[in-house]
Amino acid sequence: MKVIAVYSTKGGVGKTTAAVNLAWEAAHDFRVLLWDLDPQGAATYLLQVKPKVKGGVAGLVDGRTRLGAAIRSTTINRLDVLPADTSYRDLDLTLDQNKKPSERIKRLLEAVTGDYDVVILDCPPGAGLVAENALHAADLVVVPLVPSPLSLRSLEQVTEFVHSSPSRPPVLAFLSMVDRRKTQHRDAVVTMPKENPVVSNIVVPSTVTIERMGSDRAPVGSFAPHTEAAHAYSELWVRIQSLIKARQRKRKHS
Repeated sequence: MKVIAVYSTKGGVGKTTAAVNLAWEAAHDFRVLLWDLDPQGAATYLLQVKPKVKGGVAGLVDGRTRLGAAIRSTTINRLDVLPADTSYRDLDLTLDQNKKPSERIKRLLEAVTGDYDVVILDCPPGAGLVAENALHAADLVVVPLVPSPLSLRSLEQVTEFVHSSPSRPPVLAFLSMVDRRKTQHRDAVVTMPKENPVVSNIVVPSTVTIERMGSDRAPVGSFAPHTEAAHAYSELWVRIQSLIKARQRKRKHS
């Protein structure tokens, strides 16, 4: 089972959009679990799952609620969701009250290792204990970047945080919410991949197609499969698989 954390220290960069669309892409071939770790519950909403966890997230973390009992199916074949509700606002504090608090999410996921091939973690923004847990569990960290002067600083913060994690997973960044009518955005598409090797040349546009996800409550590929946005997420998923396989080969030879 491979774990992919979709993460940024900044909010409003297209993180949840990426998590939902990547989960949809992965579900074509794999059994996928999307764990919504963000108390806003946007991924839960977009995948039409009821935002209710019996006993709250504290019940999951301390073992009173089995992880499998909290998982919900979706209308998408092979894609399940572990939903977020308002109790996730206290997840940092809840984790801190347990032994080895930075490893708790990884340990919880061990219970479903045989049930899923891919787990996607939709992480809240920031650099708290939830993020530490996600990075500790992850085989790869995917970072959406809005083309702005502060984006590379945000990426530096992510990579510094990743390097402090015991697992030190690789990082794959991509440009999100790109408006090619803006000179700054067009320039960023060219320069940012050159300035930092973890920034890919994959570009997700700012488009009404992605905005439709909120009204249709569905991944882009399910209702607009031939759009630039759908192709970008498909390409991103291919790139993710390639990086994970490369890491596996490296581990075998080390």
